Amino acid sequence: MADKVDLNVGMRENPSYCDKAFPVSMHTITKNDIFPKGRGFHDIHWHDEIQFTYVSKGSLKVQVEGNEYHLEEGEALFINGGLIHVTTDMSEDGEYVGFMFPEKILGFFAGSRMEQNYVLPYLNNYVLPALLIRKGTEEDEHILSRLTELKEVFGNVGETAFEYEVSVKLVDIWLQIIKNIEGSVRKVSVSYIRRQERMKKMMQFIIDHYMDAITLNEIAEVANVSVEECRRCFRDTIKETPVHFLLSYRVIMGMELLRNTDLAVTDIAFRVGFNDTSHFIQTFKKKTGMTPKDYRNNIF
Repeated sequence: MADKVDLNVGMRENPSYCDKAFPVSMHTITKNDIFPKGRGFHDIHWHDEIQFTYVSKGSLKVQVEGNEYHLEEGEALFINGGLIHVTTDMSEDGEYVGFMFPEKILGFFAGSRMEQNYVLPYLNNYVLPALLIRKGTEEDEHILSRLTELKEVFGNVGETAFEYEVSVKLVDIWLQIIKNIEGSVRKVSVSYIRRQERMKKMMQFIIDHYMDAITLNEIAEVANVSVEECRRCFRDTIKETPVHFLLSYRVIMGMELLRNTDLAVTDIAFRVGFNDTSHFIQTFKKKTGMTPKDYRNNIF
């Protein structure tokens, strides 16, 4: 299971597994915490691994490639690897778990008939980007039941054949999904794939330079596009302007420093790229609903 995540690489999440022979993780996320440490609420990112988000309490909203999904307690969302996503809203009592694993878990072994016919055709090139799994149909109820069981199994790490039980349930979930969507997957254009790659470059540039006074022209140049195309990519993919994304990321970094250091709010403001403390406080409150001081007090 993943016990730590390297957050210094920017927007791409790279899980580090305790057991490299069993690369499956479960994280539990609330508004103010994530366990084990990783990418949590309001933290936009992407990763190569497949993810299932299961709402264990309350409700939340998740944005995947610009599309917003509203999930209630007991519902789930499949997110394909490589897609930019973020949890944009969560009820105060909200809690969700994220199961993350590489596609090879579903194919049994490299080059298998299962991998060639039933895994790669659905996961390659964003053919199946995201799938909302709701209560109401027998097929979806089956998947949700397995996700609930999976959460319970992770509460008994170390039990006999723990890894085997997790793997069997994941494959069972995937089998139900491909049966449900057979014949209904979308065709993906080259322009769509190109836009995803451009967005990753531009967002990574912002993350690498969020402390600096970067310009819109500099962001666009990284992906070799015009300023207008840059704006369009951000609008279509994450429903934000590049400037709003920059400010949001600065707030996220500010939250990290508020949680893990004793630095004064003024020092944190300048460290994350704000020119004055009042602007940082105003932006922080707009994004989180509370001042930096209140946020720190709520954490501790």
